[in-house]
Amino acid sequence: MAIAPTKKLNVPITKPSLTEEEARAPFDSIKSGWVTQGPKVAEFEKAVATYVGAKHGIATTSCTTGLHLALASIGIGPGDEVICPSFTFIASANAILYTGATVVFCEIDPRTFNIDPADAEKRITKKTKAIMPVDQIGLACDIGAVNDIATKHGLKVVEDAAPAIGESYRGRKVGSNAHQTVFSFHPRKIVTTGEGGMITTDDDELADRARKLRAHGMSVSDLDRHKADRVIIEEYPELGFNYRMTDIQASIGLVQLRRLDELLRLRRARAQRYNEELPGIKGLEIPFVPPYAEHTYQSYCVRLTKDCPLDREDLMTELLRRGIATRRGVMASHLEKTYTDRNGKVSLPVTEEATRSTMLIPLYATMTDAEQSWVIDSLREILGSR
Repeated sequence: MAIAPTKKLNVPITKPSLTEEEARAPFDSIKSGWVTQGPKVAEFEKAVATYVGAKHGIATTSCTTGLHLALASIGIGPGDEVICPSFTFIASANAILYTGATVVFCEIDPRTFNIDPADAEKRITKKTKAIMPVDQIGLACDIGAVNDIATKHGLKVVEDAAPAIGESYRGRKVGSNAHQTVFSFHPRKIVTTGEGGMITTDDDELADRARKLRAHGMSVSDLDRHKADRVIIEEYPELGFNYRMTDIQASIGLVQLRRLDELLRLRRARAQRYNEELPGIKGLEIPFVPPYAEHTYQSYCVRLTKDCPLDREDLMTELLRRGIATRRGVMASHLEKTYTDRNGKVSLPVTEEATRSTMLIPLYATMTDAEQSWVIDSLREILGSR
């Protein structure tokens, strides 16, 4: 039986960076009485679109509903197929399923853990209507290669950039490189509104349709009716959803967005320290970042190599006994019952190896030197030096 460590420092896997300014931000909305989707949401949409270099931002209740809305807005439905990597949080695939379409899982690049464009192309059929690449863990996928394949085959691209706001691909911000990009503002992400999401696009017609569909298909928004100098009776020409963000959330998001570059700087500094110190520890491989991308480090993902002295679950348990929270890397969605029941057995060996051998360790903007040292020292003590 292992001996309990003599020292313990509680280090969470992540922690949102929220200040007094975020706490005060909803005051004006609450005081005005306009707490649902209204002027603050419109301001937040414009701010995000401007930051990433897109024409339009469409705020939603979450990244999941944003993905569903993005797919619904381009008419994805029963009988269609959408290609998506399995190595992703299950919400990516679920959003496709919500439309009634079929999820076609594809492989990942073994170094970046992002979509393998060549493998995705092999899975295109006459039923394929879209590709949904994922910017996994905050690293931009090779969206250029995906766009080229989509153009060649007449497909749409919906980029799941849940953890990647502030990230760049070949010098351009994520959010301006795909037909539609969808971000998350969950507390685990770089910028948070508690819950929330955002679609960005340059497509005027699509943006108008998405805004209508997120509000039950309503022909005119509440905000436009409120500002009008005449009575407007709205219509509901098609089935829509209730995916509206509140002004309370948007007011917090506006503060977070102003702090985004600083939050990224702090995260990358912590990641750089891991990059420098972890290679000296037996059995660990640090994240790979290709030359075309940067990394937000929403999470710091290590791979356990074949010479790791412990298997992943034992290592996670040892770290937990020292007060250090960890998570498995990323699930293989095609192995979950929701998809085995529908798709049967799908073989994705690169994905399956990655989901077995990866692990997330703590990283967040407010992480202290002492907390990070405790993580590094604990890994070195448990696994030994190279």
